[in-house]
Amino acid sequence: MSSSNPNDDRNPSDAEVSALKENALKTLLSADARLRLNNVRMVKPDLAAMVENYLLGLASQGRLHSQISDDQLKQILLSTQQPKRDFKINRK
Repeated sequence: MSSSNPNDDRNPSDAEVSALKENALKTLLSADARLRLNNVRMVKPDLAAMVENYLLGLASQGRLHSQISDDQLKQILLSTQQPKRDFKINRK
């Protein structure tokens, strides 16, 4: 008889995944960059999640060799945002 263990490492809970993600981002981002990402998360949670996944992917591939500064994070945010569309209305 085998009983399932709720603390099984093969199926981490959402809270555990969030904690691991936060710890990884603390090491990847400078304090200013973390603050900026948290501010972005309040306004655009989808954009923040996309950038987090991008940074975690780079780190898992070993392509990040130093902490991401605030200026570098700004560039990443600008490159991932969709361009705004301008609409021009001609009235006659």
